[in-house]
Amino acid sequence: MAVGSKDLQTSELDGFDNDRLAAELKKAKDELFHLRFAAATRQLESHGRLKEVRRDIARIYTILRERELGIRTAPESVK
Repeated sequence: MAVGSKDLQTSELDGFDNDRLAAELKKAKDELFHLRFAAATRQLESHGRLKEVRRDIARIYTILRERELGIRTAPESVK
């Protein structure tokens, strides 16, 4: 799944368990680091990508926090 894309919406993130959300968060943070580095060295072509990735990170943090507070429930694991 591409981070920072239209595919990473809240409705889709609801279906992920906490481990998968943590993995997506790590992937998004890595991409943000590389995008910032490219921007600093003037090699970044799409500056809008920075905004998309930051919003994805915020979405993931929001879902994790809502689950922690009991506002949103994690999906049941299928065994």
